[in-house]
Parts: sequence; C-alpha cells; structure tokens
Amino acid sequence: MNFTEIDDDSEHSSHTPAERAKAASRTTWVSVVVNVVLSTTQIVVGVLAKSQGLVADGIHSLSDLVADFVVLLAGHHSQKDADLDHPYGHQRFENAASLVLGLLLLAVGVGMVWSAVGKLEAPASIPTAHASALWVALGALVAKELLFRYMLQVAKLVKSSMLVANAWHARSDAASSLVVSLGLIGNLMGYPLLDPIAALIVGLMVGKMGWSFGWDALHDLMDRAVNEEEVDAIRTTLRETPGVAGVHDVRTRKMGDMVVVDAHIEVDANLTVEEGHNIAVAARQAVMRRHRVLNLMTHVDPAHRHDADHDAVLH
Repeated sequence: MNFTEIDDDSEHSSHTPAERAKAASRTTWVSVVVNVVLSTTQIVVGVLAKSQGLVADGIHSLSDLVADFVVLLAGHHSQKDADLDHPYGHQRFENAASLVLGLLLLAVGVGMVWSAVGKLEAPASIPTAHASALWVALGALVAKELLFRYMLQVAKLVKSSMLVANAWHARSDAASSLVVSLGLIGNLMGYPLLDPIAALIVGLMVGKMGWSFGWDALHDLMDRAVNEEEVDAIRTTLRETPGVAGVHDVRTRKMGDMVVVDAHIEVDANLTVEEGHNIAVAARQAVMRRHRVLNLMTHVDPAHRHDADHDAVLH
C-alpha cells in the first residue's frame, strides 16, 4: 500500500474543509508537544549516555517539528477560497506540503547515514552506552507508536492524504526507536558496534520513506489521476443520473485531497439545449454530492452519434 494514500470509498467525506483543517491543526499540535519532549530528552540523554543511535533518533524527532509546522502552514493555506490566480482553489498546498515532508525526511536520512558510516570507519572510538539510553529509547518507541495510531485514525476519518503522510512519518519514528533500542541492547551486552549500525539502519529507513513521500507528491502535482476504482464509481454515478444515456472520456486529476473531473455525457439528441443542460447540472450535483470531487466539467454529446467528440484511448 502506498503510505500517502487513504482508503477511498466511493462516497465523499462528510467533513467540511473547515473540519478537516481543524483536525489537521489539532493532531499536528499534539505531535508538536510530543516531539518537543522526545527530541529534547533523546538528544540530551543520547549525548550524556554516549549513544549515537539515540542522538540520531532525537534528530529525527526534531525534524518532525519542522514537518509539523509545514503541515500547519499548508493546512491554513489550502483552505483559502478560489481567486483569480487560483480558480480551482488552493488545495494543492497539501500536495506541496507532502513534497516538502518527503524532501525533509530524505535529507535527514542522508545525514544519519553519513554520520553512522563515519563511526563505523573508526570502531575503536565507539563507546559503551549507559543503560539510561535504552530506557529513553523504549519510552520513545511507545510514545511514537501511540502518536502514529492517533494521527492515522484522525487522518482516515477526515480523508486527508497530507495527514496520512504525517502519521506515517510518526510511524517511521517508532520503527527507528525500535531499531535504536535493539542496537542499544547489543551495545550494553558488549557489542558497541551495534549502536552506530542501528543509527545507519534508521538513516536508511528515513531516507526511503522520504523518497516515497516526495515521489508520490511530485506525481500528484503533475495532475496524476485517481485510481481506477474511484473513476469507475464516478462513472457509475453519472450513468445513474436520469436522462444520461451514456458516459465516456472520464478524466480525473488530483487537487490536494479533492479531485477535478472532466466527463462527456450522452443525452437524447431530440432534447432541447436547456433540457440537456439540466441533465448535465443534475449529473454534476450528484457526483459532487457523493464523491470527493471539487469540480466536474461536463460535455454534452447527442446519444445517437457514434462519432461524438471524444478520444477513444481515454476512459
């Protein structure tokens, strides 16, 4: 499963943009508080207890603070009304935020790997960590896993891919804390090399997660379509509209967590222009009511024509 996707059903989320923004703000501030406490504790104890892995984990938690503020900023701007420069609204601030999150994670991961490799090149300089580092790592593991579960639950409730990305960011922290804990156990058992090895693994995990987030966000910013199941659901809604005789060329593109749709609908050729227009309006309203569609542009074709204006290679 792509971590930045949400479990889409064919129905549009019942939550308003204002409610989604409020949910984003609430979960992000919870994450801010947790990460301030964790990063401070991990870095301070990691330095005092001589654990590179714990320090790396603390830096990862610190990067979350920057990520959290990116989410807050994007959540604020994405709810702005449409204007002359942005006639479809500002929802793509969320896609841009996911891209920034990905680049941030990638940069942090590369820095962790670089630092860990430096330690591994000089194994004699690796000290034995203090037991306090292990207790802090285990405490961070529990806190981050609980934070992940809370954030993912809210993200799926309001159907926000940006919040899903931030939740999985928290899960990557939990995974890194687990690796660091295992490395510290090995270090305390007389294998000090395991601590920087744990830091190296954490760096690779973070970098991979960052690449995944950034790549997906980049495709969304390039007008990637929604999945085929959602396209089929929209097509079905159009066909079920009274007066619609056929549907073709249903094209979609993501706009934040919303979707912009273009579709050709076929109506009885003997209808008046006004009657055809009314059917198109009804189809548009049905789609926007049942799906997460920001706007639907319909092109009305006469049903009896087999050479209607459409591209056969498209849906």
